[in-house]
Order: sequence, then C-alpha cells, then structure tokens
Amino acid sequence: MPRMAAAVLARLYAADSGSLTAAELAAQLRVSPATVSAAVGRLEERALIRRDRDPGTRRDRYVIDESAWYRTTLAGARVNERLAAQARHGADALGVATPAGLRLLGMGDYLERVGLDMVRSAERWRPRLDQ
Repeated sequence: MPRMAAAVLARLYAADSGSLTAAELAAQLRVSPATVSAAVGRLEERALIRRDRDPGTRRDRYVIDESAWYRTTLAGARVNERLAAQARHGADALGVATPAGLRLLGMGDYLERVGLDMVRSAERWRPRLDQ
C-alpha cells in the first residue's frame, strides 16, 4: 500500500469516530488536499473506506468501519476472478498445448481457486463483524 494511503488509513483507524473530512486529514497529515484526494481514491478503490456526506454540508466524510476488511477481501476476490478469466482467455489464444498457454491456464486456475477461498473465508468471518 502506498505510504500516504497507509497514513490516511491509520488516521481513520485512530479517530474515535472512525471518520474524518478531507480537510481534517490534510491538516493532521500536513499535506495538500490533492495528496489526500489521491490517497482516498486508492483506499476507495480497494473498498477499505467509504465516502459519506457530512450532514448539513457539501463536504465529504471518509469512514472506516468494522466491515472494511470484509469488503476489501471481496473486492480482491473480484479482481482475482477478472484476472483468472483473462489468463484463461490468453491460454486459449496461445493454445493450451504451448508452454505459455499452459502457464496462463495454471495462473487462471490458481487465481480462481484463491479468489473462491477468499470469499469463503470472508463469509465465515462475516457473522463476527456484526457482533
């Protein structure tokens, strides 16, 4: 994880409310709003944080909650599914009898199975998140 994204994530975890605005993050980290925006974008892509509207204002509030790692695990599993499909497509294009095609086929199988394991594990942990 990039350093600034990790710093934003750490600040959100350390905040009692589990949420901060972009201005609060910029002030606490002593960086520009643009730097915060880039870090927040990376964290949102991975589903580690979510964006809520600050009540009564036009400001966004960035939130981390108990299900953040659940969501990011599922997002990672979806990425694995897409990569597996692309690897299988590449294997078909190169021919599964070729060394490169065989490697891609193995990669696709691996990523598919790891993705399924991620989903199963996340689902086993899901009830504990609601406690």
